[in-house]
Amino acid sequence: MRVPAHHHRPRLGLDLRGGTQITLETKDSPTAVADAAATDRALEVLRRRVDALGVAEPLIARSGENRIVIELPGLQDPREAVEVIGRTAQLTFHQLVPDGKAIPDEDGNPITIADAAFTGEGVENATSSADPQSVGYQVNIDFTGQGATQWEELTGKAACSPPGNPGRRVAIVLDDEVISSPQVDPSVTCDVGMIGNNTRITGTFTADEAKDLAVLISGGALPVPVEIIEQRTVGPTLGAEAIDASARAAVIGLALTALFLIVVYRIAGFLAVLALLGYAAVAYGALIAIGATLTLPGLAGFVLAIGMAVDATVLVFERAREERGAPPGRAVERGYAGAWSAIIDSNVTTLLAAGLLFALASGPVRGFGVTLTVGVLAALFSTLVLGRVLLMVGLRERMGGLTGLAHQGRVRKWVDQRDAGLLRRPGRWLIGSGVAVALAVVGLVAIGPTLGLEFTGGRVLEYTTQGPVDVDRVRAEVVEAGFPRAVVQESGDNAVSVRTEPIDQAGADRVKAAVAEASGGAEQVRDEQIGPSLGDELRTKALVALGLAVLAQLVYLAIRFDWRLGLATVIALAQDVVIVVGAFAWLGKPFDGVFLAALLTVIGYSVNDSVVVFDRVRELRGQNRKTPFADVVGRAVLQTLPRTVNTGIGVLFVLGALLFLGDGSLADFALALLLGLVAGTASTVVTAARRRSCSTAGSLRRSSNPSANGPARATAPTAPSCR
Repeated sequence: MRVPAHHHRPRLGLDLRGGTQITLETKDSPTAVADAAATDRALEVLRRRVDALGVAEPLIARSGENRIVIELPGLQDPREAVEVIGRTAQLTFHQLVPDGKAIPDEDGNPITIADAAFTGEGVENATSSADPQSVGYQVNIDFTGQGATQWEELTGKAACSPPGNPGRRVAIVLDDEVISSPQVDPSVTCDVGMIGNNTRITGTFTADEAKDLAVLISGGALPVPVEIIEQRTVGPTLGAEAIDASARAAVIGLALTALFLIVVYRIAGFLAVLALLGYAAVAYGALIAIGATLTLPGLAGFVLAIGMAVDATVLVFERAREERGAPPGRAVERGYAGAWSAIIDSNVTTLLAAGLLFALASGPVRGFGVTLTVGVLAALFSTLVLGRVLLMVGLRERMGGLTGLAHQGRVRKWVDQRDAGLLRRPGRWLIGSGVAVALAVVGLVAIGPTLGLEFTGGRVLEYTTQGPVDVDRVRAEVVEAGFPRAVVQESGDNAVSVRTEPIDQAGADRVKAAVAEASGGAEQVRDEQIGPSLGDELRTKALVALGLAVLAQLVYLAIRFDWRLGLATVIALAQDVVIVVGAFAWLGKPFDGVFLAALLTVIGYSVNDSVVVFDRVRELRGQNRKTPFADVVGRAVLQTLPRTVNTGIGVLFVLGALLFLGDGSLADFALALLLGLVAGTASTVVTAARRRSCSTAGSLRRSSNPSANGPARATAPTAPSCR
């Protein structure tokens, strides 16, 4: 059996492959409630309409109780789709009677119809085909079992009128508009009707007319009205550029990371690179297995997972390097034993956040949660299972310094010469931290955040132009076209974006004409429209999910370590978030779904750093309770510094490649992560560590695994030692 080709690759989101996405919301009607069951019935009706459009591999799915998401890959002009999909389309079948409701027929002539005999729910399908008895085309209708009975009764009544009499016709009405009113064939008997589950409508149809009529009939009746609350169109060029930029950045960044690991850790680094390749294969296979859709925010989740995989590997190697003189196999075993608790704690906190984001958030934030979960689980496997096996099998005692674990490395040599009391005088550290936070707050207050479309509602139209863009001229033309509040910005080389309040397609056409007038020609590459109610919901859900994720991490850290550690971590997180958000405010960058995914990634890195440092604090405190606690924290920071530096360099390669090779959202995402990487590292050393050293030094709980230098011991509470 041959597996279809699309089963060998994950589904790409429309922001990566181009196409149109439409989100509809079902509404209550006087006769029906828009619950999950009604939405499911509406989804099946919409599925038939989408199939009639002829789009390859469309995706139609219910989101929540009363929303339906429709993805149409490759469709660049959504007007036809919106017209066919978004119609309420209450399809009904009527008998023509003398004293009924007056309504124009399809030719504009008045007719009078009785109440509906049955609705479009009785229609199974409708298609068009060539009429074998003429040179024209016909429409073939298939009925359900009940629909066939109702059609038989309706045509039996109509057949009682003589041929040529209006009463022998039946009217097919869509939204109070007659789309066809054929006459029952003379061969049909009065009160008997047309027997069978199918019928055909013939006439002087052209191919297009027959196809259009079949689409309208097969669409059936929606059980409840629907409203379009979101619409996105991404051009294939924009999607292809995003894929190419992502691929180049990933290859270059990962190649540099692999080279760095090999240079620093030699043979052990080479084996770690093989484990990372195994991570990539496992993560890729998991995406295909669960049928996940990969989007730009989803890529953010993988960046974080790659960073955590590199971090866990570096953490093990640095622990192994502490075992000076031990055989390579024994050093690796002790390295894993010493790093075990930090790896587990950091990954569990990340999985808690990812799970809550998937369960509570929506849109791009939910996609981030999915890929982050898959990536973290794959990273744990590659580090704790595959990497460990490769290291134990591949490293031999006779290799000596070639293993990469026998020598100390420059950072560790520098650390060994430093005084552990670097945190005894926190003023110089906290002043720098305070200045950075103050500058960020000034940016937020003085300039303010530029909220993206996801959180405000409205419409964003992006165009490529024939040459360099004069933004002021484009803005003037757009204002003259009737959009004085539109925001016009450059969006890359020879590209411009226009953001407005919600407008219809006619308004979008006027905007395009204005841009073309100002730039000598314009081609639309992106069209996004989100209703204000959806923007409010996305913002609220994202904030709730983010708050609960941080709270869950705080609870876990309080259980594993001490509640003060959790508090210190939250303070450090707040600092990182404020600095990154403030920097984006100063730079005028948009606060959109991709930025939110980047912010969540920053939080993940920051929590991971804090867990590694405090895990070492717990271990050192268990070994010597008499050492001043500020010195314990200082020594923990110094001992974990080689891991911090090497992990940071590895992640820096990936982010640097995204920043310089990517464009638009990718570059903004990489910039946010770079800012967060610096802020997160500093906050772990300065804010979190200093905050913890100033609190009561006791109550650090027993580690679940022995350290590389001996078993951890429970500690008795001691007095604060902050000086």
